[in-house]
Amino acid sequence: MPEDDDGLEGVNPKPMRVFMLGATGTIGLATVRALVERGHEVVCLVRPRAGPGGKLQADDTARLLPGATVRLGDVQDPASLVRDGFRGERFDALVSCLASRTGAPKDAWAIDHLAHVHALDAARQAGVSQVVLLSAICVQKPLLAFQQAKLAFEQVLIESGLTYSIVRPTAFFKSLSGQIERVRQGKPFLVFGDGLMTACKPISDDDLGAFIADCLTDKNRHNRVLPIGGPGEAITPRQQGEHLFALLGQPPRFKRVPVGLLDTIIAVLGTAGRLVPALADKAELARIGRYYATESMLVLDSATGQYDAAATPSTGSQTLFDFYAEVVSGAAAPERGDHAVF
Repeated sequence: MPEDDDGLEGVNPKPMRVFMLGATGTIGLATVRALVERGHEVVCLVRPRAGPGGKLQADDTARLLPGATVRLGDVQDPASLVRDGFRGERFDALVSCLASRTGAPKDAWAIDHLAHVHALDAARQAGVSQVVLLSAICVQKPLLAFQQAKLAFEQVLIESGLTYSIVRPTAFFKSLSGQIERVRQGKPFLVFGDGLMTACKPISDDDLGAFIADCLTDKNRHNRVLPIGGPGEAITPRQQGEHLFALLGQPPRFKRVPVGLLDTIIAVLGTAGRLVPALADKAELARIGRYYATESMLVLDSATGQYDAAATPSTGSQTLFDFYAEVVSGAAAPERGDHAVF
């Protein structure tokens, strides 16, 4: 059943001191905004050169995070977490939107697992009693390294004894916006198979940020794994393309890409990767692409092995099609960042 969006309005009556990781990603930025709007004191640990491609310097990052305190450090270094981040101060909660950039095994286990383990240890020393973790709905069927790394830390968090909320969102708008410019240029919309084999309930950054922030105060979200999607019905890739063509006033044109093509690429890169490590990482990226091409981003019914749109909770107000309209009109631009796969 859909979940009511019962976020708090205005200033929270019990503001908390929150230590934030992953603040400069698009979801992290939205989460910080939501936390600050609710009256929480937010301290963000960021890299000296943050953002996609490390383009943001300290002053740039501070301007992106108004109302929050920005501290520079290295989330992969336990000593830096303590020295530069927590600084011997007390905090109430740890909120993490931190994720590996590529999903490659080395990166995934370093960030999605080990960096979070170190952060959890440092947070406990700082008096933190509550953790809100941004995970991913795809960990329900963990076939990839980054999914396995995320699940491994989820288990560490669950067993920590701290109050936790593990948020598993469905597809993000930025992940479904890669073909807007392609279609605008008159090219066909690419779909795997017939474009109907998968579906998702996309969620906007702001709606997800609000949901994450309200996990701190909504006791119904404590000590739970929380799958969450955006408003409306689940949509397929073909529906995404049809709506985009309609917005642009163009007749629908689709080009089918056989899933077998990805299988061939994976096999070739996997074999070559035994000799050239860089190609092994490319093979993993191809596996990630194949996963998203063939698996729905919805709640998985463990009894039937089928994805269930009706069982996938919804929150928020902005739909993917609202966002497409904003991009087409020039009112918004997709920020795909370091995590873009397609």
